[in-house]
Amino acid sequence: MSKRNALRHENFSDKIQRYRSVLLVISIPMLLIGFVLFVMPGREEYEITNRKLSPNLKDSRNYAVIFDAGSSGSRVHVFCFDPNMDLIPIGGELELFLQLKPGLSYYAKDPRAAAESLTSLLDKAEAAVPRELRSKTPVRVGVSNLSLFATAGLRALEGDASDRILQAVRDLLKDRSTLKSDANSVTVLDGSQEGSYQWVTINYLAGKLGRSYASTVGVVDLGGGSVQMAYAISEADAAKAPRVTDGEDTYVHKMLLKGTTYYLYVHSYLHYGLLAARAEILKVSDGSSNPCVLGGYDGSYSYGGENFKASASPSGSNLEECRRVATRALKINETTCVHMKCTFGGIWNGGGGDGQKNLFVASFFFDRAAEAGFINPKIPVAKVRPSDFEEAAKRACESKLDAAKATYSGVEEGNLPYLCMDLVYQYTLLVDGFGLSPWQDITLVKQVKYRDAYVEAAWPLGSAIEAVSAL
Repeated sequence: MSKRNALRHENFSDKIQRYRSVLLVISIPMLLIGFVLFVMPGREEYEITNRKLSPNLKDSRNYAVIFDAGSSGSRVHVFCFDPNMDLIPIGGELELFLQLKPGLSYYAKDPRAAAESLTSLLDKAEAAVPRELRSKTPVRVGVSNLSLFATAGLRALEGDASDRILQAVRDLLKDRSTLKSDANSVTVLDGSQEGSYQWVTINYLAGKLGRSYASTVGVVDLGGGSVQMAYAISEADAAKAPRVTDGEDTYVHKMLLKGTTYYLYVHSYLHYGLLAARAEILKVSDGSSNPCVLGGYDGSYSYGGENFKASASPSGSNLEECRRVATRALKINETTCVHMKCTFGGIWNGGGGDGQKNLFVASFFFDRAAEAGFINPKIPVAKVRPSDFEEAAKRACESKLDAAKATYSGVEEGNLPYLCMDLVYQYTLLVDGFGLSPWQDITLVKQVKYRDAYVEAAWPLGSAIEAVSAL
């Protein structure tokens, strides 16, 4: 039989045997391609902030609704987090933010009207949350202790007017909303709570949460009425925290955030915010001329319903004299420290440590630095040293009021007479009050960069992170 006829009569198994090497070469790539196609997700997937979440993870999103109820207005923030606790944009923004005026204190005599003033914000916030997730979405209403209950309208009321407003807001959430709320959802925030939430916000935006406490940053927030310091300490140092008497804020707050337990030292110094500190400094001079007031000014300063004589010395303001007055206002050498180490006013300083080494300083610190001209106000983060405040104070204190109007054109007219005072106080607070080295690097912060956006370093985000972390 010829070779051609032999090939023609080969059976199928013989052909496979003869071409097995060719088939093997072809089949292996085909099998690999089939495997890749099998494990790849289908077309139905959810792309969120440049990452893919498969359909079975879409319900792992967590929302939080946070109300910031102040004296001048009410604001609501809605945040959404993915399974990794990263922010998911809502409508193209990192949060849904709405506000309205007036604030709760406007309705001081009508608690029900005060609560109902939040209705439109509540409805819009709830609509932003998917229906199937509303029952597990926490809602919180935080009322600033200074902004609401220190207002003249509520002080003039008899009895428990403020408590009735809080209860009316609780009833509103219970009766009108399907969001998750309880008796603790509506609270008056003291300075320590705001300080701790601000610490959470800044560390979250900076990508520090979930790491060891030594990797986090400390925060000093200088408001108008109070100043807060917050930083993470070790569990061993937390165990050494002094016991406090009834009614006082505890020094250490234990928080579970992104799967990590933190012991947060936080203290709020009432009456030592920038605007309140002016009154304390003017009290030292007791109606006489004050070396912290710019030369050429003779007037009065109003704070907390009181007026204080604000008159410059005949020779004008003076850095060294003003430093002595600011030190007395802080009571640095007048109060006995009964703890291991204190800041000022006999307050325990938390022990220091790694959590305090990298310090972010916010609010009026940033504003005055920008107005004094030693940082760029258009850049929301700047590295400085406490000594920069002293150098800026030296220039300001050498100015007379009329000349300062041209030199410091960005300072509001009502603040200009106190520019020397403010800068001296800020330097004294950092160095003599909190014990920082004049040459220690600190970060002035207005906003913190998060991915491609800058976010306000405010407490509502911190409250949302704590609420979601507890789910």
